[in-house]
Amino acid sequence: MQREVTFAGICGFIATIILAFLILIGSRNLAHFDAALVAYTASILFATFGLTYRYTMWLQRPPTALYWKRGWQVFLNRKYLRKNTINWFRHVTEDMALNRFIFERSRMRGITHFLIMWGCIIAISITFPLVFGWLHFESVPGEIDTYKAYVFGFPTFTFPSGSIFGFLIFHGLVWSALVTLSGVMLAMRRRMREEGAAALQLFVEDFLPLILLFAVCITGLMLTASYTWLKGYAYDFIAILHAIMVIITFLWLPFGKFFHIFQRPAQIGVRFYKYVGEREEPAVCRRCNTPFTSLMHVQDLIITEKQLGYNYEIPGTSVEHYQWICPRCRRAMLALAQGQLWQKQLGGESSVSISYTPSTPSYVNPGMGEGPLGHEDAKNFHP
Repeated sequence: MQREVTFAGICGFIATIILAFLILIGSRNLAHFDAALVAYTASILFATFGLTYRYTMWLQRPPTALYWKRGWQVFLNRKYLRKNTINWFRHVTEDMALNRFIFERSRMRGITHFLIMWGCIIAISITFPLVFGWLHFESVPGEIDTYKAYVFGFPTFTFPSGSIFGFLIFHGLVWSALVTLSGVMLAMRRRMREEGAAALQLFVEDFLPLILLFAVCITGLMLTASYTWLKGYAYDFIAILHAIMVIITFLWLPFGKFFHIFQRPAQIGVRFYKYVGEREEPAVCRRCNTPFTSLMHVQDLIITEKQLGYNYEIPGTSVEHYQWICPRCRRAMLALAQGQLWQKQLGGESSVSISYTPSTPSYVNPGMGEGPLGHEDAKNFHP
């Protein structure tokens, strides 16, 4: 474990140094860096180290490491590369940008996740360049109502401050806050009204992220209200409160539920793994001679279990390993073993005859794709 920790620490340090170097270069040696935002920058640098450290540790876990390795191997497989490339764009669009997999669970959950995700993306895409000094605006000499945008110190485009574009861009954080707040309110409604969610929720994992997002959005909107309608009333206090909320959120980012944001893109590799596995040689059950999954999957499971210290070998038999048994035969073997134990306890013979009638998979909840038996479970069901 010490080797993994050291490697993760080095990766986190390198990522932090790279970001700090980009801030230095992008702000033209801090010429366009706002010193009042140094606390924001420090919290982001800390979050960069923490996220990189945790992500590297996660990738070094045997199951994740093997999925990561196989994901790249199957994606770059020349036999499937063209199809994989097309599917990559489709998965990024449908799964990540449009959250299709969440809409399949529930339309309301999909809308909730979509609003929170895109509200945060818009806010980050505006806040980070401004905080790092990568983006700033200057008034055009002789045209006091016209601004020019500078990106990494290079002049780009000009626009009137009173135009619709100027109004939208200068209030971008307001729009992102309103979008995020809408999603937060829908999420809170679900947490408080749906019995299924209430039975499983935890404060740290389910409520704390929503509370932090709510606090950041509300204090940000209060700043806008202060300088727009209240002539700057309590602006300094609100600015400090908003800064505290944002900094706490960034400091907590590597340790809480928001870490799944950075894990989610890796799930695309799992899709390629399954896609290629379905088209390659299948694994055949060594008890009933029925194909039940991909050969690659079984072989990888055996490797991973050995790395984790699990011993499922069956020496002295043609089966060799428990993973070579299909789910149906596993259930049958369990029933037979229990039957033999009962017979021995009763003092009878160990020979047991059991008739097996498979059940038909069905959805527990009325909505398609809801409940523990979803589309993939139904497709992989082995009677």
